[in-house]
Amino acid sequence: MEEWIKAQLRERQPPAGQAGIMAQRWEHLLFLHWPFDPILVQRTLPDGLSVDTYRHRAWIGIVPFRMRKVRPVALPFVWSNFLELNLRTYVRDSRGVPGVWFYSLDANNPMAVWTARLFFGLPYQHAEMEVENGNEEIGYSSRRRGCATVQEYRFTPSDELGEAKPGSLEFFLIERYRLFSIRGGQILTGRVCHSPYQLREATVTRFDSYLFELDGLKPPAGPPDSALYSARVDVTIYPVAEVR
Repeated sequence: MEEWIKAQLRERQPPAGQAGIMAQRWEHLLFLHWPFDPILVQRTLPDGLSVDTYRHRAWIGIVPFRMRKVRPVALPFVWSNFLELNLRTYVRDSRGVPGVWFYSLDANNPMAVWTARLFFGLPYQHAEMEVENGNEEIGYSSRRRGCATVQEYRFTPSDELGEAKPGSLEFFLIERYRLFSIRGGQILTGRVCHSPYQLREATVTRFDSYLFELDGLKPPAGPPDSALYSARVDVTIYPVAEVR
């Protein structure tokens, strides 16, 4: 088994000797991904992080989903429910530990935006967002505060894939259990823990790449090379710490 596969499988395990601080449920996740030149993606990353590649290509993804039952682990009541839309790529730190780098995370809950910025150093943005669930089709729309453009994503879940096969592109993109962020010039890292995604293919009828432009990136020329869907997963969030 290749070392990168072993590393991502290790990250799936709950962090030893560390207690989670928040519980969440992520629902109706759409994963859209495009391949990019690794040299170009590396230029967008802070010092201390290196672009992660699959078959010599970097990947950038757009992920809209519903965040539900958000609460502190120690408390029984639900803190909030909201929608999120993030733009992300895949990286490794100086030790070779794999994770996710977020260019932005839009959400329609101002308190969630403030909390994530303060405690996790994540680049959350406030946005007006909506979700529509038809008989089969799911639709997301998002308009970042201060921006006139409404982004839309419409899709239908299709063939069942199950858990991503180790070594596959789906495994590289989806099996990520660590985030990296930056605050005051210091790289931070935090863990999330959940069961492996149960995946389905997604038939996408409408997508928008304007999020790339909003975050200062050149948008891809065509449709995503990978479109995946997962119905839901229950997640435990752990505190961030400085990368040593």
